[in-house]
Amino acid sequence: MKRSTIIAVVVAIATALSSQSRAAEAPQAQSQPAFSVQVSGEGQDMVLIPGLASSGEVWKSTVAHYSKHYRCHVLTLAGFAGSPAIQGDLVKEAEEGISRYIEQQHLHHPVIVGHSMGGFLALRLAADHPAQVGRLVIVDSLPALGATFIPNGTPEQIQTMAGQVRDNLEKNPASQTDEAIRKNVAGMATASQDVDRIVAWSKASDRRTVGEAMYDILATDLRPQLPQVKTPTLVLGTWIAYKDYAPEAAIEGTFKQQYAGLAGAKIEMAQTARHFIMYDDPTWMFERMDAFLQ
Repeated sequence: MKRSTIIAVVVAIATALSSQSRAAEAPQAQSQPAFSVQVSGEGQDMVLIPGLASSGEVWKSTVAHYSKHYRCHVLTLAGFAGSPAIQGDLVKEAEEGISRYIEQQHLHHPVIVGHSMGGFLALRLAADHPAQVGRLVIVDSLPALGATFIPNGTPEQIQTMAGQVRDNLEKNPASQTDEAIRKNVAGMATASQDVDRIVAWSKASDRRTVGEAMYDILATDLRPQLPQVKTPTLVLGTWIAYKDYAPEAAIEGTFKQQYAGLAGAKIEMAQTARHFIMYDDPTWMFERMDAFLQ
């Protein structure tokens, strides 16, 4: 079975990282919030959601770029990068928590920026709560990751595959060496200091939370919900790290096919950046975001 370029690599990396993550600890009571928030800057509101096992610190340069004109609300999801884990479905709890946060903080159509899993969350939020959100910026994320493994698979087949990935993430013993993990993460970012940072966040993440979140992302197909998204959307994709698996045209085609149901979505493909575009080519990312947000 031929696997998708992006997803095959990302899942392999997630598996290696999770093998050294902390074993699942007793989750916090459900009153524990699904995320923490750091707010800085002034102006229009912008909510920034990091990806799987990442800290909100991933948006440091993005906040530096936008905080003069935007009030930046930077999230770190529960169970990731050392934050306390919660019971239940993190993806669902985070989505509903962000919706409540927007309402309680009186945010008027905030810009939502999401990377990887954060992009998936942003799409789901915009589909379920279209009246709350402003423009979307989706950074290297697809609405149907599982479908890239099994393009013509039934929901049951995709859920079975997602369950296998989850079980591997949760149960794989901490046997991977730092060298092996670093080699895998190097497919996501180029600079050694960025790789070190991503590995550290992943090691500090809760294994159960990572596994369950990965299951939700793989098992859920948001494509039928995309027509419910009523806001302009910018999708920033990458391909260079996967050039040994497929040509750029094929990877870009996957993005276009998956976002076909989102009217007016603008898709841009980075030429040199890997998965963490904000690290590998922030200038390219900010230029496209600036033009889109004008």
